[in-house]
Amino acid sequence: MELKDQWCFACGKDNPIGLKLEFVEEEDTYRTTFTAKPEHQGYDGIMHGGLVSTLLDEVMARYINMKGFNAVTARLEVRFRQPTPLGQQLTVRAKIISQRGKLYEIKSELSLPDGTVTAEGKATIAVVEDTAS
Repeated sequence: MELKDQWCFACGKDNPIGLKLEFVEEEDTYRTTFTAKPEHQGYDGIMHGGLVSTLLDEVMARYINMKGFNAVTARLEVRFRQPTPLGQQLTVRAKIISQRGKLYEIKSELSLPDGTVTAEGKATIAVVEDTAS
């Protein structure tokens, strides 16, 4: 499903300062990659924690949107396991854990090329309308 909001900071193609993330679904997992540059840092050489949170949030909320629902993040928890370095290709994955009514519980993780997980996310995503019908 192609999302319509091309100005989204994380995935919009028309946003000149956006991250322009692209996603792929593999079985029961949704995934994207991103390489942080100097303009994405907090402390020297380390990705800003707000952008780490953005990556985790985007892969989780967009997974439900991709399935045909207009959905928003109702709650987001982030656990920073270690600093996320700049200049390495990061992989961000999300997986649906459960669904109850219009609420989805999703987990995500951000990892380095060697598989080291630098951050984990957990979100409640709320469906606000079904766009598939």
